[in-house]
Amino acid sequence: MKTETTGKSPRRKVLIIASAVMIITLAAGLWINYRSMEAEAHVRYVGISNVAAEKVALTVRAMEMNAKNVFDEVSKHMDTPEAAVSALQSKASLNPEVKGYFAAFRPNFFQQKGYWFEPYVHRSEKGIFVMSQVGSARHDYTKSGWYMRAKEQKEEFWSDPYYYQDNDEIGLSGLYCTFVKPVFDAKDSLACVCGADITLEWMAKKLRHIDESARTDATMNKFFKGSQKFYTVLLKHDGSPIAHPEDKPLTITDPDVLTDMARETSGITDMTVNGVPARVYYTPLEDINWTVALVVPAEELRSSFLFTSLSLIAITLAGIIFIFIVLRKKK
Repeated sequence: MKTETTGKSPRRKVLIIASAVMIITLAAGLWINYRSMEAEAHVRYVGISNVAAEKVALTVRAMEMNAKNVFDEVSKHMDTPEAAVSALQSKASLNPEVKGYFAAFRPNFFQQKGYWFEPYVHRSEKGIFVMSQVGSARHDYTKSGWYMRAKEQKEEFWSDPYYYQDNDEIGLSGLYCTFVKPVFDAKDSLACVCGADITLEWMAKKLRHIDESARTDATMNKFFKGSQKFYTVLLKHDGSPIAHPEDKPLTITDPDVLTDMARETSGITDMTVNGVPARVYYTPLEDINWTVALVVPAEELRSSFLFTSLSLIAITLAGIIFIFIVLRKKK
């Protein structure tokens, strides 16, 4: 007695062989897709990190240049306290991004002003620059880290971030970072330590603008189909944060990464940031003891790969179904 399987077996073999070929092709396609997406992501985010570092550096350098102009005016007008204050005020309005400028004179530099004399020209809540005398026994700036460091090193630098408590209630309390430069008199002795304050809130706002610019840049997003949840953080070379988006701080403790940062070397590391797996691209700022870190959530790195992978899988399944339908019609 004959069975009715004659003719079905060859069709089944064709379907199996065709399906196997398509699955193997799919696996190869997924691997190639994964490698290409990895390469594309590397180029994209390294590029964004480098651009962010360049923009931060330009912003910082511009502020330094303007601050030095103010400090130079002070150094030329130290005959009287009034002349020094006038010099401090003369160019302050040219750089509205600075919260305030100060000149912390060495004790008794102006006898009539006493031991502490630190005029501070700062932006008020109304947006105009006003002068306050902030030096006092309560605010003994001569014991501040930035003053002692400037006195010892005799060169300009950026201070570590710090919180200033405004006991005089003139609207100055907040987190700051200060560009500091010692100023010397005609005898080459320290006359005062000048500084330009920026708020960390302002720096975080700058980072947000840089991120938004990268997200909307046509060149950087030409081949990208991702969630764009990356963000930029500014770090000291010891891995501690200077400025970051709200509720998204980053501290790096990996000794290998810290070594790179100390050597001012760029790099990439995978780590968990605020409970979220992420890849961090870090780039040093030239001649500044800071590092720009671009934090990219792992889900963003996978998003383009998943999109194209699902497309390949859908095409493969459609092909297998098509072959199955064609073989059934040939009965």
